[in-house]
Amino acid sequence: MTSWVDTQGAFGEVVRALKDEPVVGLDTEFHRERTYFPQLALVQLVWGSADAQEIALVDATTVDLAEFANVLDSDTTIVMHSAVQDIEVLLRACDTLPSHLFDTQIAAGFAGFNGPSLATLVQGVLGIRLPKGDRLADWLRRPLNDDQRSYAAADVEHLLPLYRWLVNRLNKDGRLAWAEDECTQLLTKGALHRDPNEAWWKVKEARQLRGKAIGVAQALAGWRERRAIETDQPVRFVLPDLALVGIAQRPPGSVEDLRRVRGLDDRHLRGAMSTAIMEVIDEGMALTKDDLRIPPNGDVDRDLRPAVTLVTAWISQLSRHLQIDTTLLATRSDIEALLRGDEHARLTVGWRADVLGQDIKRLVEGRAALSFDGKGGLVLEDR
Repeated sequence: MTSWVDTQGAFGEVVRALKDEPVVGLDTEFHRERTYFPQLALVQLVWGSADAQEIALVDATTVDLAEFANVLDSDTTIVMHSAVQDIEVLLRACDTLPSHLFDTQIAAGFAGFNGPSLATLVQGVLGIRLPKGDRLADWLRRPLNDDQRSYAAADVEHLLPLYRWLVNRLNKDGRLAWAEDECTQLLTKGALHRDPNEAWWKVKEARQLRGKAIGVAQALAGWRERRAIETDQPVRFVLPDLALVGIAQRPPGSVEDLRRVRGLDDRHLRGAMSTAIMEVIDEGMALTKDDLRIPPNGDVDRDLRPAVTLVTAWISQLSRHLQIDTTLLATRSDIEALLRGDEHARLTVGWRADVLGQDIKRLVEGRAALSFDGKGGLVLEDR
């Protein structure tokens, strides 16, 4: 049964119904094309047994979701698919995150699926084709039409059967704890506060800057982030990446020079913005080496660089053998972090250390070697 919930009283009844539920499926619909923070439009919830499942479509434009924190803070397991953005939405709407999260996309990676979409996973596991929806639908417009409601309900309708199937599969394979650990790490990342002084790390071209240009980029990107939060608009509306890098490379000496920077127009320089940007440039130029927030160095020792390629090939083969998504086993960054000896390298802790980390260390220390097995594969052998 699917119900439409658009009053606070009705939502309170849903929250009370979920109080003792061990597992609840959840999805959200939101927009953020013209805002910094996601504009939440709809929350889809599913609960109950396989024979008596209930779905609630909660109108987030009329309902305050704060009391849903009671469910998130409880022992209830919240099931979502590809939960990264939903986590951000929940944190802003409820000021908390689930105590227990099960991400079906992450879990599926340990069951032989490679980053599957919800539709791919539902069809692969349950043999059901999800209805196609309008990817560009306006979820904030009311009323939602019947197709939108059906599409929204379908996004959670199969989460609980998927959860049960994945738990059984991963229990059988001895990998459930691995998936649960990954979901916990996802929650930990979602709760981290992003430092505006590190915002320039996300500007691809800024990574190539040197000297004083780094300080200007750091100051501008930090100011841009804070301004975007204050005014709730995308950072590109405050200052485009192209203009930020251009200013950092060749800081303008006057407002007139600033207006000639590629990527800037009157939208970015209206009012006191041009003066504010010039002041931020001066602040960036004054930053000392100790003031700079430099991203982690991705380089490894020259003698170990060939090992990155070698280990990557072995991990690719191992992922096929274990039927685990390669990106879950280890990314190139994970390998480099291990070879650099980073304190918090993912391959040094938990299940990854057992499955991969120790063998990689043996390999790069010369205590093991890789050879062809005669069948197109690689074999790790003691030396």
